[in-house]
Amino acid sequence: MTTPRSAERVRQFGTTIFAEMSALAVQCGAVNLGQGFPDFAGPEWVKQAAIDAICADANQYAPYIGVPRLREAIATTWQAQGWRTVDPQTEVTVTSGATEALFGAVQALINPGDEVILFEPFYDAYLPDVTMAGGIPRFVRLHPPANGQQSWWFDPAELQAVFSPHTRLLMLNTPHNPTGKVFRRHELEQIADLCQTYDVIVIADEVYDQLVFAGAEHIPIATLPGMWERTLTINSLGKTFSLTGWKIGYAVGAAPLIAALRAAHQWITFATATPLQYAAAVALEGALQNGYYDRFRAEYTARYRLLEEILISAGLPVLPTEGSYFLMADISPTGFRDDVTFCRYLTTEVGVAAIPPSAFYARQTDLPLLARFCFAKREETLRAAQQRLLAWRQRS
Repeated sequence: MTTPRSAERVRQFGTTIFAEMSALAVQCGAVNLGQGFPDFAGPEWVKQAAIDAICADANQYAPYIGVPRLREAIATTWQAQGWRTVDPQTEVTVTSGATEALFGAVQALINPGDEVILFEPFYDAYLPDVTMAGGIPRFVRLHPPANGQQSWWFDPAELQAVFSPHTRLLMLNTPHNPTGKVFRRHELEQIADLCQTYDVIVIADEVYDQLVFAGAEHIPIATLPGMWERTLTINSLGKTFSLTGWKIGYAVGAAPLIAALRAAHQWITFATATPLQYAAAVALEGALQNGYYDRFRAEYTARYRLLEEILISAGLPVLPTEGSYFLMADISPTGFRDDVTFCRYLTTEVGVAAIPPSAFYARQTDLPLLARFCFAKREETLRAAQQRLLAWRQRS
């Protein structure tokens, strides 16, 4: 028997930082403000819709492109937001979470040797997606706000410099994980102009599209002139409805891009859980009629402000957040010189888990000294973290 070995494409991958820190939090009994999932239940009316679908025997394979009712609900949502009229038959595909949609899209749209532009810090799945497809990543640094700036920013000259005749894709995440940045219109226009000049496709990860704060506006890059034909927009139900375990994702885009995604998707998962798709349709339909999105943003604004107050009172200055589940805190006052050591110390000795943002960078030089905290938690969870952080602060 030969010695088991992994393929080269996966040999470099270890356990994700989310799994590592969550396991450490469980081991130490820490309050988990690391991994981005709610510790509270999703809406009862959406869960009941899943129960009803199961009881109605909607339990066999769904069409691989998604059940028609859900695709129609997604198209209706796009139109209700004022974004675009979408054909649910040819311009929408349902996937097993946004993670599968991202993986399938990269597999479908690049060839080995094609270059893919990533803004760093980036959601950690992006780089493995590109690597497993044989792509060559090119990086553009997002810089933290300073000198009165209200948002993370990129250098337009640096962005332009990474485009080349070999560039095939640009991966855009807005609202952005881990920074909480919402890309402004002028930034999207700069990206769009370059993508059109170099004939580049955008994969737009917009899973936090309904979660923006402080007057920020989410603008899908697909709605900019000339961008519909070259943008595949990825989303999911998990973040918006606090149902991350359902793994109901979807992609919206021009028919040729959707056709390419479907060609990959049919061999990755083929279909996604049928009763949960019907419940997801109920969620999207209901949210447009019952004021859900306004309540959702109001509740998360309160959580965001509470965690902001907690971190500041613990001596951890916070950077502005415009969207997503996350706050980035400046850990330089603590005396720690790297974020991994700090986050492990915070988990094991203080009892509060956070994520070291260095995990979201490919280039480990000139990194800001920060930690990422998740506020998608019950008030009791945030208050428990507050007690431990303040006790630590008093000891320090």
